[in-house]
Amino acid sequence: MPRGRGWRRRCRARGWARRINRFVEPCLLLLLHRGDSHGYDFLERLNEFGFAEESVDSSVVYRCLRQLENQGFVTSSWDTEGSGPPRRVYGLTQEGDQYLAWWIGGLRETRTMLDRFLQAYEAHMELEDHVLEERMVEVDHGISS
Repeated sequence: MPRGRGWRRRCRARGWARRINRFVEPCLLLLLHRGDSHGYDFLERLNEFGFAEESVDSSVVYRCLRQLENQGFVTSSWDTEGSGPPRRVYGLTQEGDQYLAWWIGGLRETRTMLDRFLQAYEAHMELEDHVLEERMVEVDHGISS
């Protein structure tokens, strides 16, 4: 359980955003694997993975893209064609493709661990419910005797 006063309020206010921000990275890598695009487009397309438009700040997306580029997983160039201001277009490198595959392996392992945890939790809660029902029956029998 989180420590300190007000942890329930803070968790409700932030939701799971603080824990899921790292998940933006593999989502962006997959979107880049599908084709080059600009940052604003990625912001809109993150909804596909369960992000609400309001839940991902644009600075998080652009910071992630910049970090991926600094690591050699993403390239960028300026698109000056068309009306409007130039936009930075991002693309995936071969190293980025390999990094996406690494992420997928890690996510599969995490999913297995989460499934095991949730199964254990559900089994525990079912057992606890069963024990409570038995106690209630015992109390009912004790009262009627």
